Order: sequence, then C-alpha cells, then structure tokens
Amino acid sequence: MVIIRAAVILQLDLILMALICPLFVSSFHIFSFVYGPLPASCVMGNLTSSHPRGLSSTACLQYVQDVVSQNCVVIFSKTTCPYCKMAKNVFNEIGATYKVIELDEHNDGRSLQEALAQMTGARTVPRVFVNGHCIGGGSDTKQLHQQGKLVPLIEQCASCCAATGSEGSGARQFEAAK
Repeated sequence: MVIIRAAVILQLDLILMALICPLFVSSFHIFSFVYGPLPASCVMGNLTSSHPRGLSSTACLQYVQDVVSQNCVVIFSKTTCPYCKMAKNVFNEIGATYKVIELDEHNDGRSLQEALAQMTGARTVPRVFVNGHCIGGGSDTKQLHQQGKLVPLIEQCASCCAATGSEGSGARQFEAAK
C-alpha cells in the first residue's frame, strides 16, 4: 500500500513538472527507463545533484538517491536521536567508512525525511543504507552486526568506499575484522 501511495505521489509530481518543465520530465523518464521505478528493497539509481535547498519532493528523492549511490554506507540521522547514535557506534566499532546526513541540521531535512519515508516505507530515523540497500534503523543495524551479517554487506562495497573517499562526519576507512 505504501509503495502504491508513493508511486501515485511521484506520478502527480511528474504531471505537475510536465506542465512546468518538459526538459526535467524527459530526463526523469530517461532515469526511469535506465534504472526502473523505485523498488521496495531501496536499490538506488545513480543520479547526481548538488546540495539541495528548498527542493520539491521529486528533487529530494533524487538527492537521496545521489548520496546513497555515491557512498557505500549512508546514515540519515538526527543529532539528538539515541538510535542514530547506536547505528553510528556500530559502524565506528567495525571501522567502516560512512556518510552521515543530519536531517535536523540540513536545510531540507523535513523534505528529505519525507522522501526517505516514500522510498523505505518508514519515516523514523536513522535510515541506514549499505551498498544502495536500505537495511533499516539503529536496532536493525545493531542486530545485523550481532548476527555477523553487517560486515559481509560492507565488504561487498568496500572497494567503492576506498575509491570514492566518502566524506561526512564520522567518515572512517573500513577495516574488516578477521
């Protein structure tokens, strides 16, 4: 139901943009053709954009996709959230590189949080992405680590992290524990 609702909202945004800016819609259709619609598993496309300021919901979706596609691990967080701190601590503990987007300090934090809700089906923070996939929140991240499943997920994209030199607060070089 959430995916259908998100698709309807996205279509309404596209219709509105078609009236305002035909070039934008044609480039978005090229993206949809190449990458397909946003799947429930949170697999991201490979769009690029600059830091958003006052963006529409469609532009926020694109910004999230851009950040996730360019970084092995991304945590959409709030500075005062204990679950966000839990997720960051897990990645600090294993020495993984990660990018943090602090929604409560971001110009478009509320809009980005709504975009994350559309994409992942959950509005809560943190929203943690590893290798383009949404793995859930702080408790989910900690549980994956305790089960020994988080490090293998990160190892799948470790070469991408080292190559791009992910930035952001809390960025660390991944060192797999043997």
